[in-house]
Amino acid sequence: MNDQNMGQQLMSGRLVVVRHGQTDWNKAGRMQGSSDIPLNDTGRQQAREAGKLLAHNYGSWDFLGASPLSRAQETARIIGEYVGMTDVQTIPGVIERAYGQAEGEVLSFEDSRHPQDLFEGVEPEGDVYRRGVATFKQLVLDHPGKNLLVVSHGTLIRRTLIATTPGDWSEHVPNATPIEVSLEGLFSWDPASLDLD
Repeated sequence: MNDQNMGQQLMSGRLVVVRHGQTDWNKAGRMQGSSDIPLNDTGRQQAREAGKLLAHNYGSWDFLGASPLSRAQETARIIGEYVGMTDVQTIPGVIERAYGQAEGEVLSFEDSRHPQDLFEGVEPEGDVYRRGVATFKQLVLDHPGKNLLVVSHGTLIRRTLIATTPGDWSEHVPNATPIEVSLEGLFSWDPASLDLD
């Protein structure tokens, strides 16, 4: 297969990301990061609603994956019941940004934008962008032309969308809401374009 045909095949698939359902820490406004906080009952209901939406409005799926954290895994399993997929692939690269000492804290909206300035052990923002885009790009390369559904986390999803997909991604990503990632943007994003100063 030549490069042009390979490119066309890659772009013929789709990548839809879903933030996990609500947790008690989400509800309380706590920074969650890589802490393994489970879904609450609202989050489970949100996952069911997302599953119904994905089953009825998005066609069929070839792949279902999720972050290793339990809130993403459970959201994916619930969605899978609706879209006819029982096997959830664990994708370590789409785990949430590690917030170090900020995890569990309640921060103002502005402070939550720059936790690395206030707390130790926070994963650098640029690393989140690069990790998110690289992981999703590899996933598409591994499954060319397939319809991919991945449950991840708000910060990782938002940074990936800012880098790849037209739109205003300045606000929080809502729980359990499917969002399509631009494959063209995914493959054209240049990490050198990051300006985080």
